[in-house]
Amino acid sequence: MAYLIRAMLLATFMFPALVESAVRHYNFTVVMTNMTKLCASKSIVTVNGKFPGPTLHAREDDNVIVRVTNHVKYNVTIHWHGVRQLRTGWHDGPAYITQCPIQPGQSYVYNFTLTGQRGTLLWHAHISWLRATVHGAIVILPKRSVPYPFPKADKEKIIVFGEWWKADVEAVINQATQMGAAPNISDAHTINGHPGPVTNCTSQGFTLHVESGKTYLLRIVNAAVNDELFFKIAGHNLTVVEVDSSYTKPFKTDTIFIGPGQTTNALLTADKKIGKYLITISPFMDTIVAVNNVTGIAFLRYKGTVAFSSTTLTNLPAINATEVTNTFSDNLLSLNSKRYPAKVPLTVDHSLLLTMAVAVNPCATCPNGTKVGAAMNNISFVMPTTALLQAHYYKISGVFTDDFPAKPAIAFNYTGNYTGTLQTTNGTRLYRLAFNSTVQIVLQGTTIIAPENHPTHLHGFNFFAVGKGLGNFDPNKDPQKFNLVDPVERNTISVPTAGWTAIRFRADNPGVWFLHCHLEVHTSWGLKMAFVVDNGKGPNESLIPPPSDLPTC
Repeated sequence: MAYLIRAMLLATFMFPALVESAVRHYNFTVVMTNMTKLCASKSIVTVNGKFPGPTLHAREDDNVIVRVTNHVKYNVTIHWHGVRQLRTGWHDGPAYITQCPIQPGQSYVYNFTLTGQRGTLLWHAHISWLRATVHGAIVILPKRSVPYPFPKADKEKIIVFGEWWKADVEAVINQATQMGAAPNISDAHTINGHPGPVTNCTSQGFTLHVESGKTYLLRIVNAAVNDELFFKIAGHNLTVVEVDSSYTKPFKTDTIFIGPGQTTNALLTADKKIGKYLITISPFMDTIVAVNNVTGIAFLRYKGTVAFSSTTLTNLPAINATEVTNTFSDNLLSLNSKRYPAKVPLTVDHSLLLTMAVAVNPCATCPNGTKVGAAMNNISFVMPTTALLQAHYYKISGVFTDDFPAKPAIAFNYTGNYTGTLQTTNGTRLYRLAFNSTVQIVLQGTTIIAPENHPTHLHGFNFFAVGKGLGNFDPNKDPQKFNLVDPVERNTISVPTAGWTAIRFRADNPGVWFLHCHLEVHTSWGLKMAFVVDNGKGPNESLIPPPSDLPTC
């Protein structure tokens, strides 16, 4: 016994990381659950019967193991949005990209390590539109004894935004696909699962309880399907300290702008008079596209507030408040401290220009003979029937090609008066990267059919948003204005309406990694592509073998 104790103490001193890290086990059971919202009930797909689903709690460098068991009629996968998945691409989750889906009655164990990550992320279904109700927060605490790089809050609160349809969401997208048309917009926005009072339905809504003088770290998650949102608390400012699990230079604001798939941590100090204050989420749309314009409502309530107190109201940003989004985005800068440096690639091995556009393609089975589509570099992505990562790992031919173009085949005035074809080409075309190569992507919006803001998500990596602008990207002038010192680090970024965003990252993660618009409607139409990153040298730079329980197609 004494020898065993000495051995354990020796291991503690020799391998402290082994002691600091833990293994976190979770069971996610996917089931149908009856829910009542907007004074009407329906059955929805949930994890463990909850909407939003359970929060996954862990610390930096912890190993997380989640058994997902599918008890519904739909195929299911879970994506751990923003988790780097270093060498563990089999557990990233997008259906037919890194895995075949979990079929009804089957299960799959996701196993990944939160290497070098801390902050707030989210998990959600990544097949069809199931993420409308299958989603939840991921809270990654710093390592023990490592403080936050901002004043420690008295308490932490999780706030998850969503959308709610009165109809069955899968029926909504299936009907739209059959018709070749845009799907119906949602009926409400939710805050922690509650839409709050709306016309013809006096729902109570969510209440954020606070005590005077205390500071709260709000972990804010936008799990909405198609809507970018403004978040406000009447009479209170918020101090932003982190986005997408990356620390930022703190800045104060009364309005947070957050796109689908993005997260924001902000400090809230309860420094106003005791009472009840309105909390709102409202949509942003600065073009002609239809959007759910119903405001989601919740309440901040101070301890000691008497019953039936009046509510302090707030002014909502205009739905097309582009200047509010620009101000918020421009204030986002990496902390870039000694402990948390901004490792921006200063040289570029691969420079890509990806146009983002909606389209109209032929459809023999659609009533009008056409269907709505979308594309990057005029290629509408065709989902395979074999998972791309398996095809890459086992060298299965005929599943994809690696000839995705680094720029549009034909250059044009991307944000001008477009008069060309509205039709795209189709294909499962990937772009190949050598391990550890550096990549710059200019995401270029277009005015084809209608310009629109595109929140875009890259799997498997964080990237630095080094520049943005309106109109067409100028490869000679615009890079001179890039921020290569302390640009914000993210996994999901908005591309301005009729504008562009430039991002840089290092391809240090072997596997197949999805890049797509995080408006689910656009992903469904084909606004997506993927990178295949080859192995480097040795096992530490190589994709691990697939797990034995990897689902089959």
